[in-house]
Amino acid sequence: MRIGIPKEIKEQEHRVAATPAGVAELVRAGHEVWVQSGAGAAIGFPDAVYQGAGARVVPDAASVYAADLVFKVKEPQPEELPLLHPGQILFCYLHLAAAPELARALMQGGVTAIAFETVEDGRGRTPLLAPMSQIAGRMAIQAGMQALEMRNGGRGVLLSGVPGVPPARVVVIGGGQVGANAARVAIGLGADVTLLERNLDKLQHYDDLYGGRLKTRFSNLTNVEECLTEADLIIGAVYVHGRRPPRLIGRELLRRMPDGAALVDVSVDQGGIAETSRPTTHTEPFYVEEGVVHYCVPNMPGGVARTSTLALAEATLPYLLRLAAGPRAAFSADSGFAYGLNLAGGQVIHPGLAQDLGMEAVAWRQALP
Repeated sequence: MRIGIPKEIKEQEHRVAATPAGVAELVRAGHEVWVQSGAGAAIGFPDAVYQGAGARVVPDAASVYAADLVFKVKEPQPEELPLLHPGQILFCYLHLAAAPELARALMQGGVTAIAFETVEDGRGRTPLLAPMSQIAGRMAIQAGMQALEMRNGGRGVLLSGVPGVPPARVVVIGGGQVGANAARVAIGLGADVTLLERNLDKLQHYDDLYGGRLKTRFSNLTNVEECLTEADLIIGAVYVHGRRPPRLIGRELLRRMPDGAALVDVSVDQGGIAETSRPTTHTEPFYVEEGVVHYCVPNMPGGVARTSTLALAEATLPYLLRLAAGPRAAFSADSGFAYGLNLAGGQVIHPGLAQDLGMEAVAWRQALP
């Protein structure tokens, strides 16, 4: 199969879908790999290294998008959509529940769209989302520390505190990979951390792991409101497979928070957990609304693009090899992989996405070209 790897064009996005080592694996498996010139240059993977791995380096995106399968990191940007063609396989992060217009454009184009974030393993986990969630969770505390600085509109609170001055109060909403990693970093810095989660087994796990260093609360509206009205920093870490997360924070609740408190809404790539959340960029990450500093960058791991690329490429390559060998065989052998299929043949496959789009889901065997 011909596999195209484009250069990412989303603002401040320097990740690349495959490393030279991954390209070499694909070539050894008998596939033809086209890499757009400069795709990995920003993170230390020049064209010559890809060529040495067996790739064909092509000058522009149009050449890459002529491939049978486009393998990239982020969802297609508006200028990339005309380059896609019917029956083409697109394998990347998509987050279509938060982007209905993109979903409809891909459906109209007849693209077979497989989302990293909805692929599942045998235990219902999301193995292709996990590495970026780990990175985003750790970065969330770093971003929150900056948001609390006076220069960004924050209330001037140091996360760790100092002798005689209490640490910042951090509230993490969601106990998945993002929440777990955010809590880990915040605890390590000495913050006063509370984690809210609906899964009692997870709450038990975190209580056993951290003991008195982490406060755990069952996540319901009453507890969310109680914790947020005293918080210095909130981390939005809620993820519902393939769907928009619930809106847990309304404007009225934000107004009741301390002036200059901060919200890092990692869930913004799926639509966000706050009424006031809207996507920002690495160039201009902060804005203040209702007295709260918001950080809502949907591609947070792109800020540490080399680490993110190495972690993501290791996770995705085994799936890509199976997909390139034959989509039907790959999905038939692994129902969790098939759960990554969002769109095919102009129809919605993923049931959660279909519900958010107000459409009917169809079985992938019926729709896949």
